[in-house]
Amino acid sequence: MSGAAPALPVTNAAPALPDRLVLFGSFTSSSTYKPMLYLSLARLPFSFRTVNLKFGVQKHPEYLAVNRYGQVPALRHRGLTIVQSNVILDYLGRTTGHFAGRTEQEQWTAREWLSWEADNITNVAKVRHYSRFRTVDPAVMAYFRPLAEAAVGFVDKALAGRDWLVGDGPTIADIGCWGRMVFMAEGGMEIARWPNVQAWSRRLAALPGFALPYDLTPKKDREIDPEPTAAFFKT
Repeated sequence: MSGAAPALPVTNAAPALPDRLVLFGSFTSSSTYKPMLYLSLARLPFSFRTVNLKFGVQKHPEYLAVNRYGQVPALRHRGLTIVQSNVILDYLGRTTGHFAGRTEQEQWTAREWLSWEADNITNVAKVRHYSRFRTVDPAVMAYFRPLAEAAVGFVDKALAGRDWLVGDGPTIADIGCWGRMVFMAEGGMEIARWPNVQAWSRRLAALPGFALPYDLTPKKDREIDPEPTAAFFKT
């Protein structure tokens, strides 16, 4: 079996229609899961193009032409290229109207949560990565684990007495924060330690279209055309 990296799908996939969302991502990426979850909950059709991180495809010239940072995810839509998972969530919320927040204040607060997530809940991703994919000096884990636990604890306190992070319905804030925290068990963090987070995760899981990462993110290119449902969460 050859160890050569497969060709990047962007070079050999059929061209997408201009209005069709095209998401580039990876099966194991928490950053990919966030827009995948958004699109699934919003029941939006899109094309998925896999970027094989194991073979380093994210650093190939063809993909660097899509995302200069050599990371996943990336989104193409209506001639635009959007990168960074939380920027993609913000773009999708503004463009499609789903999960953006019902008032202007809610919309800004939801974006505020995404900015906070990038600085704080990303530590959950680091703990998961160092537990599962890369062995590091114990001192490194000793530094990041308390930061990850503090971030989850902050969300737990924010959810006290409320169902969602912003307003009275799910928003990009919930999707963005949960999309990273969902992997906490892979970093040895038991969700039962944070009862409000655990209850919130169950509310998310009850939403139509919800799926866990390994059930949702394809391993190969795929055209995804879900059956439309009532736009209950569209604002």
